[in-house]
Parts: sequence; structure tokens; C-alpha cells
Amino acid sequence: MPRISILGTGAWGTALAAAFVGQGHPVRLWGRNSAVCEEISSHHTNRAYLGEARLPEALQASSELGKVLADAEIVLVVAPAQSTGDLAARISALVPDKAVLIACAKGIDNRTGQMQSELIAAQLPHHPVGVLSGPSFAADVVRGLPTAVTLAMPDLEAAQQLARSLSGGAVRIYASDDVTGVQIGGSLKNVMAIAVGICRGGGMGASAEAALITRGYAELVRLGVAMGARADTLMGLSGLGDLVLTCSSELSRNFAYGIAVGSGRDVSDLKLAEGVHTVSIANRIAEDHGIACPVMQTAGLVLSGKMSAAEARTALMARPIKAESNRELG
Repeated sequence: MPRISILGTGAWGTALAAAFVGQGHPVRLWGRNSAVCEEISSHHTNRAYLGEARLPEALQASSELGKVLADAEIVLVVAPAQSTGDLAARISALVPDKAVLIACAKGIDNRTGQMQSELIAAQLPHHPVGVLSGPSFAADVVRGLPTAVTLAMPDLEAAQQLARSLSGGAVRIYASDDVTGVQIGGSLKNVMAIAVGICRGGGMGASAEAALITRGYAELVRLGVAMGARADTLMGLSGLGDLVLTCSSELSRNFAYGIAVGSGRDVSDLKLAEGVHTVSIANRIAEDHGIACPVMQTAGLVLSGKMSAAEARTALMARPIKAESNRELG
């Protein structure tokens, strides 16, 4: 089995590490916080991110990048999306020559507009770079509940080989060669989840939530295709599948964040919601492409404090009526 190094001891990085250790892979886990690494290695928990969930005793974590990356064949980069570029620069001289890198964060860099795989490839240009994304809560994965995600590489055969080697237990991985589409689905669904959360928090009803999910998905596809994604990819696990999951459970940090905003609660103590960072750059990209994204644009106005949830409802309901066409979904 390939030797796996996972960079990031947050919920998702730790859950992936637990899943792959459970499959029998040799796994090394890196984190910035030495105390968290010690807890994972000695107490087999990560309470800050995964509560009381038990981790495999064989899983070891370290804050030493060189130690974790030594002899790695597959490197999963699971840092927060806005930190991926900086981490890629740190590891550029430490990653073994033949290692494959896989981006696992969901978000667009709000400084450069680059996808996660682009940020990594810019620092490690001689390595194959792919992306892992799809409908998956870390809390489910660490408990061994069934999960299906997508792994994309520029070369489909390489993606299929990696998907087969990393699938097992309760984790099923599908292969794709649409690296752009898989990342756009994972990034933009976070923004839509915040919008639907605002709807929930504002008490607008289940009918409004269903409408927002549907119209938000149409926007996701329109913008995604303009950015180079394939529409069929966005209908799969990493697009529609992830959108459905993220907009339906408060386990989603983006959905929970939106609920707090919509209900007027203080959000300063909430965990990171990647969609907050993605919404501004996504709206800028949509404007550059001339793509209408009213749900995403309105979510940005609410998050920036320029519009209340009630004003957002009025603005969206007052938009000109037009014919609905499934052609816009590809």
C-alpha cells in the first residue's frame, strides 16, 4: 500500500487519516499545533475538532514537516483553503521527487482567484497534482459511516489508479479528469450553503430553501462551465451531491454560519466557514465572465453587512420574472 502523508490535523485531515489507517495504509499526519499532535498520538482523540471520536491507535501525528513527509508517495494537503499556497511553499523542498499531491480543501484563494490545485502546482511544478472532493462530513468518516467522494487528476488513468488504491472500508472514491469542475463544485457549494443557511436563520421556510438550492445550483453550473468545468461533473458527487449535503445539515460549518447570520446572532466565535472567504472572489470572477449569480451576489451583500436577511429576501423576490430552462444546467 502507498505511504500517505496528510497535512492538517483539523477535522477533515484527521478523519481521512483515520480512514486510511483503518484500510491498512502507513499514514503520517502533520499539524501546526504540537499539543493536538500529542493528543492524537497518545490519547487517540482530537477533541477540538472531532469531539470524543476514537482514533486508531496506530495513527501518529507530528508537528515536524520533514519527518512527516519523508518517503511519502501520496501527500494530501488538508490545510484551510486560504493557507494552501503558503503551506505548499513550505513543503516544496521537502516532498519526495515522485510523490503525488492531492488538494483536499474546498475554496478559491481570495487573493489570486486560483484553485487549490493551482496553488500547489505553482510551488511544486514537477509533481502530479489532483484534488479530492465530494459530500463528506468528517464526523461521518471518522465513525466509519459510508462515504463516496471524487478524486480528479489531469490524467484519468492516474485518477482511477489512485481511486482504487485509496478506496476501502466505508470510503468509496470515484475517478475524474475534470480537476477544475471538481474544485469549483466544492468551492461554490460553500457559498450556496451560507445563502440557504441565511434563509433558514431568517425563518423563510422550507419552500424558500428548496428554491434557493435549485437556483443556487443553476448559478454554480453557469459559472463553473464559464470557468472551464464540465456540466456533467457538476451534476455529480463533487457538485450537486456536495451541495445537497452542505445545505441540509448544521454539521456543515457554512450552513451553520449562514443560520447564525440570518438569525442575527454574533458569528465571531464560530468555526471557520470557507464560503465567507470564497464569496467575494467568486462574485468577482462571475462579474469578469459576465455571469449572473444573484443568489451568490446577495449572499455576499449580507455577509458584508450591506444588506439584511429580510432585505435579501425582498431583493431576490423582486427580480424580473423569466422563463426557467433546464438548458442552463448543461
